[in-house]
Amino acid sequence: MEQTTNPRSVLARIPTAVWALGLVSMLMDISSEMIHSLLPMFMVGALGMSAFAVGLIEGLAEATALVVKVFSGVLSDWWGKRKGLALLGYALGALSKPLFALASGSGLVVAARLTDRIGKGIRGAPRDALVADVTPPEIRGAAFGLRQSLDTVGAFLGPLLAVGLMLLWANDYRAVFWVAVFPAVLAVLVLLLGVREPAAVPGARRSNPIRRENMRKLGGAYWWVVVVGAVFTLARFSEAFLVLRAQNVGVPTALVPLVMVAMNLVYAACAYPFGQLSDRMMHSKLLALGLVVLIAADVLLACAQHWGMVLAGVAVWGIHMGMTQGLLAAMVADTAPADLRGTAFGVFNLASGVAMLVASVIAGLLWDVYGPVATFWAGGLFALLCLLGLRLNPRGRETRRPMC
Repeated sequence: MEQTTNPRSVLARIPTAVWALGLVSMLMDISSEMIHSLLPMFMVGALGMSAFAVGLIEGLAEATALVVKVFSGVLSDWWGKRKGLALLGYALGALSKPLFALASGSGLVVAARLTDRIGKGIRGAPRDALVADVTPPEIRGAAFGLRQSLDTVGAFLGPLLAVGLMLLWANDYRAVFWVAVFPAVLAVLVLLLGVREPAAVPGARRSNPIRRENMRKLGGAYWWVVVVGAVFTLARFSEAFLVLRAQNVGVPTALVPLVMVAMNLVYAACAYPFGQLSDRMMHSKLLALGLVVLIAADVLLACAQHWGMVLAGVAVWGIHMGMTQGLLAAMVADTAPADLRGTAFGVFNLASGVAMLVASVIAGLLWDVYGPVATFWAGGLFALLCLLGLRLNPRGRETRRPMC
């Protein structure tokens, strides 16, 4: 057990496949965030859409991705193969990128956004299940944290590139969208050539994962994680509203993506350390601390009247993400049987997808009717309710005990 307390020895024990999947995630996030950091402004400014429409599209897009994860997760369990589905999902993501550059109206933007998110949905559950399959249980939190950290490096490099190109090309959205195609294609090639799937267990029999007897194997501890994940998502609406908040307080258009750079830089720095901490700490305590941090971020963003406070708010938001996202993935892996991990991740993300749709629509309505301040106060209130709800955790729902 001492190995898990030494950061260097833990990194050395993380499988090569996890590092490769992290690199794939990083490249795709560079591509996606180059577009997504500009997309809310492109939709509102260039295409004349409302904040409510942005919230609805973002909610539908993210919900679509998370619903699709159910089916891809089930298929990966049924077939006993993960890489093929992950490859298909990343390929769809790469194919969607040119559509953003070609869009002249809301219809093609919606189609591109949904195609991109369908690809994310297809790859998400098999990829996460693959990380759990290849990683020893005692360092799963660190492995998920590492993959999330590499993913988030791409999430801050993407907006940073977008800012530089917007300044260089005089706010030419479409030119930036075309450049985003290249890292997406490279991500597909790295996955195709650089990741090997574990060999199937000889003689293993596969059955329909959603049969009644299989679903009974997902016990109370797992379903508690599903409920907690959904409520967390309800308290944290789409990050598109962070971009709109920066624009709202007067940040120049070309510099607005820097708020996402700040958030994701903090997120990337926090994800692995907090992932490793989750291997040694009560999960419910770390979740509660993450909610306290989210409340602080909402308060800062609600009170912001200057770009400095917005920057502080999104940085604190990034700490919350680093504390909770890898942790929730590790909790799903810990509470689900090995042969149902894909299904477990899919169902978990379906619940989170419904919550994301509701949260983003509410955020958009509040923004249009009452303004941005009301949106972030409401987010803080949902986070406070979630924090109080954690106290209802029944005995026996912990998925990790502190190690001596």
